[in-house]
Amino acid sequence: MNTYEFNIMNTHVNKIIHEITPLSLRDCFYIVERHKTEFTYPIHTHKDFELNYVEKASGVKRIVGDNTQVIGDYDLVLITSSELEHVWEQSDCDSKQIREITIQFSPDLISEDMLNKNQFDSIASMLKRARHGLTFPMEAIMKVYNLINSLVMEKEGFYSFLKFLTILYELSQYEGKMLASSSFAKVQPSSDSRRILKIQTYLEMHYRETIREDEMAAMVNMAKVSFCRFFKQRTSTTMMDYLIKIRLGHAARLLVDTTNSITEVCFDCGFNNLSNFNRIFKKYKGVSPKDFRENYRKTKKLI
Repeated sequence: MNTYEFNIMNTHVNKIIHEITPLSLRDCFYIVERHKTEFTYPIHTHKDFELNYVEKASGVKRIVGDNTQVIGDYDLVLITSSELEHVWEQSDCDSKQIREITIQFSPDLISEDMLNKNQFDSIASMLKRARHGLTFPMEAIMKVYNLINSLVMEKEGFYSFLKFLTILYELSQYEGKMLASSSFAKVQPSSDSRRILKIQTYLEMHYRETIREDEMAAMVNMAKVSFCRFFKQRTSTTMMDYLIKIRLGHAARLLVDTTNSITEVCFDCGFNNLSNFNRIFKKYKGVSPKDFRENYRKTKKLI
């Protein structure tokens, strides 16, 4: 296995590792298989895209941006953002047979011209959504399991590339779950509806302000009831819930990147009551703002 190099990126609070991946300019992708008893790699970012498969690691805590989940026996995640922090942390896992396969590939491996072709529509959409970090259901994992195994063993470069493209295509047929919030991951809103995009863009810019549904409805020339129904149909959430998630994403980013007090973070992100902020944060993130900050800092320790 190649030795990793690191750059240290200063933040207001800690140091985050920016990984310099072993991927060379002459390679389509880099793949490594590891058998280990624990995860010791710290939280990090890197410019290359990454598909990471983990098995027999039930109890491991996976952190991608402001999303934290305890994984089961199988886990498969695609990350296509150079700024999205991520780590697999040992947590309560006591397995001695952990297996991890990491595939890293350049953002320009598949050109924009190619991604604009009809045959690559599903892959293009998946890569775009994976800027949040994308986790796949067990059905998808089982679909590509043998392909990933054979890719590790493949010696012929051309055929390994074809297998890798096949893996991406097969995964793109499944609705993977996005992990990090848009505001934390710094992903701009997108929609095939001009009215929805107009509202999303406004909310991203004015989330600190008091926002009313009737005002947003008037902005796109709709009655409030029709607007609320239309927004939920197009986004699978209510407008107010969408706004809360934007605010929480920015709050999580401030908790990670600054030394601002929790009270300051609360009011800077559009919440006007500290106890309400603490309650909502814990409801959506599973931990209090204080615990979120402390847990995140622990993963930033250098090795």
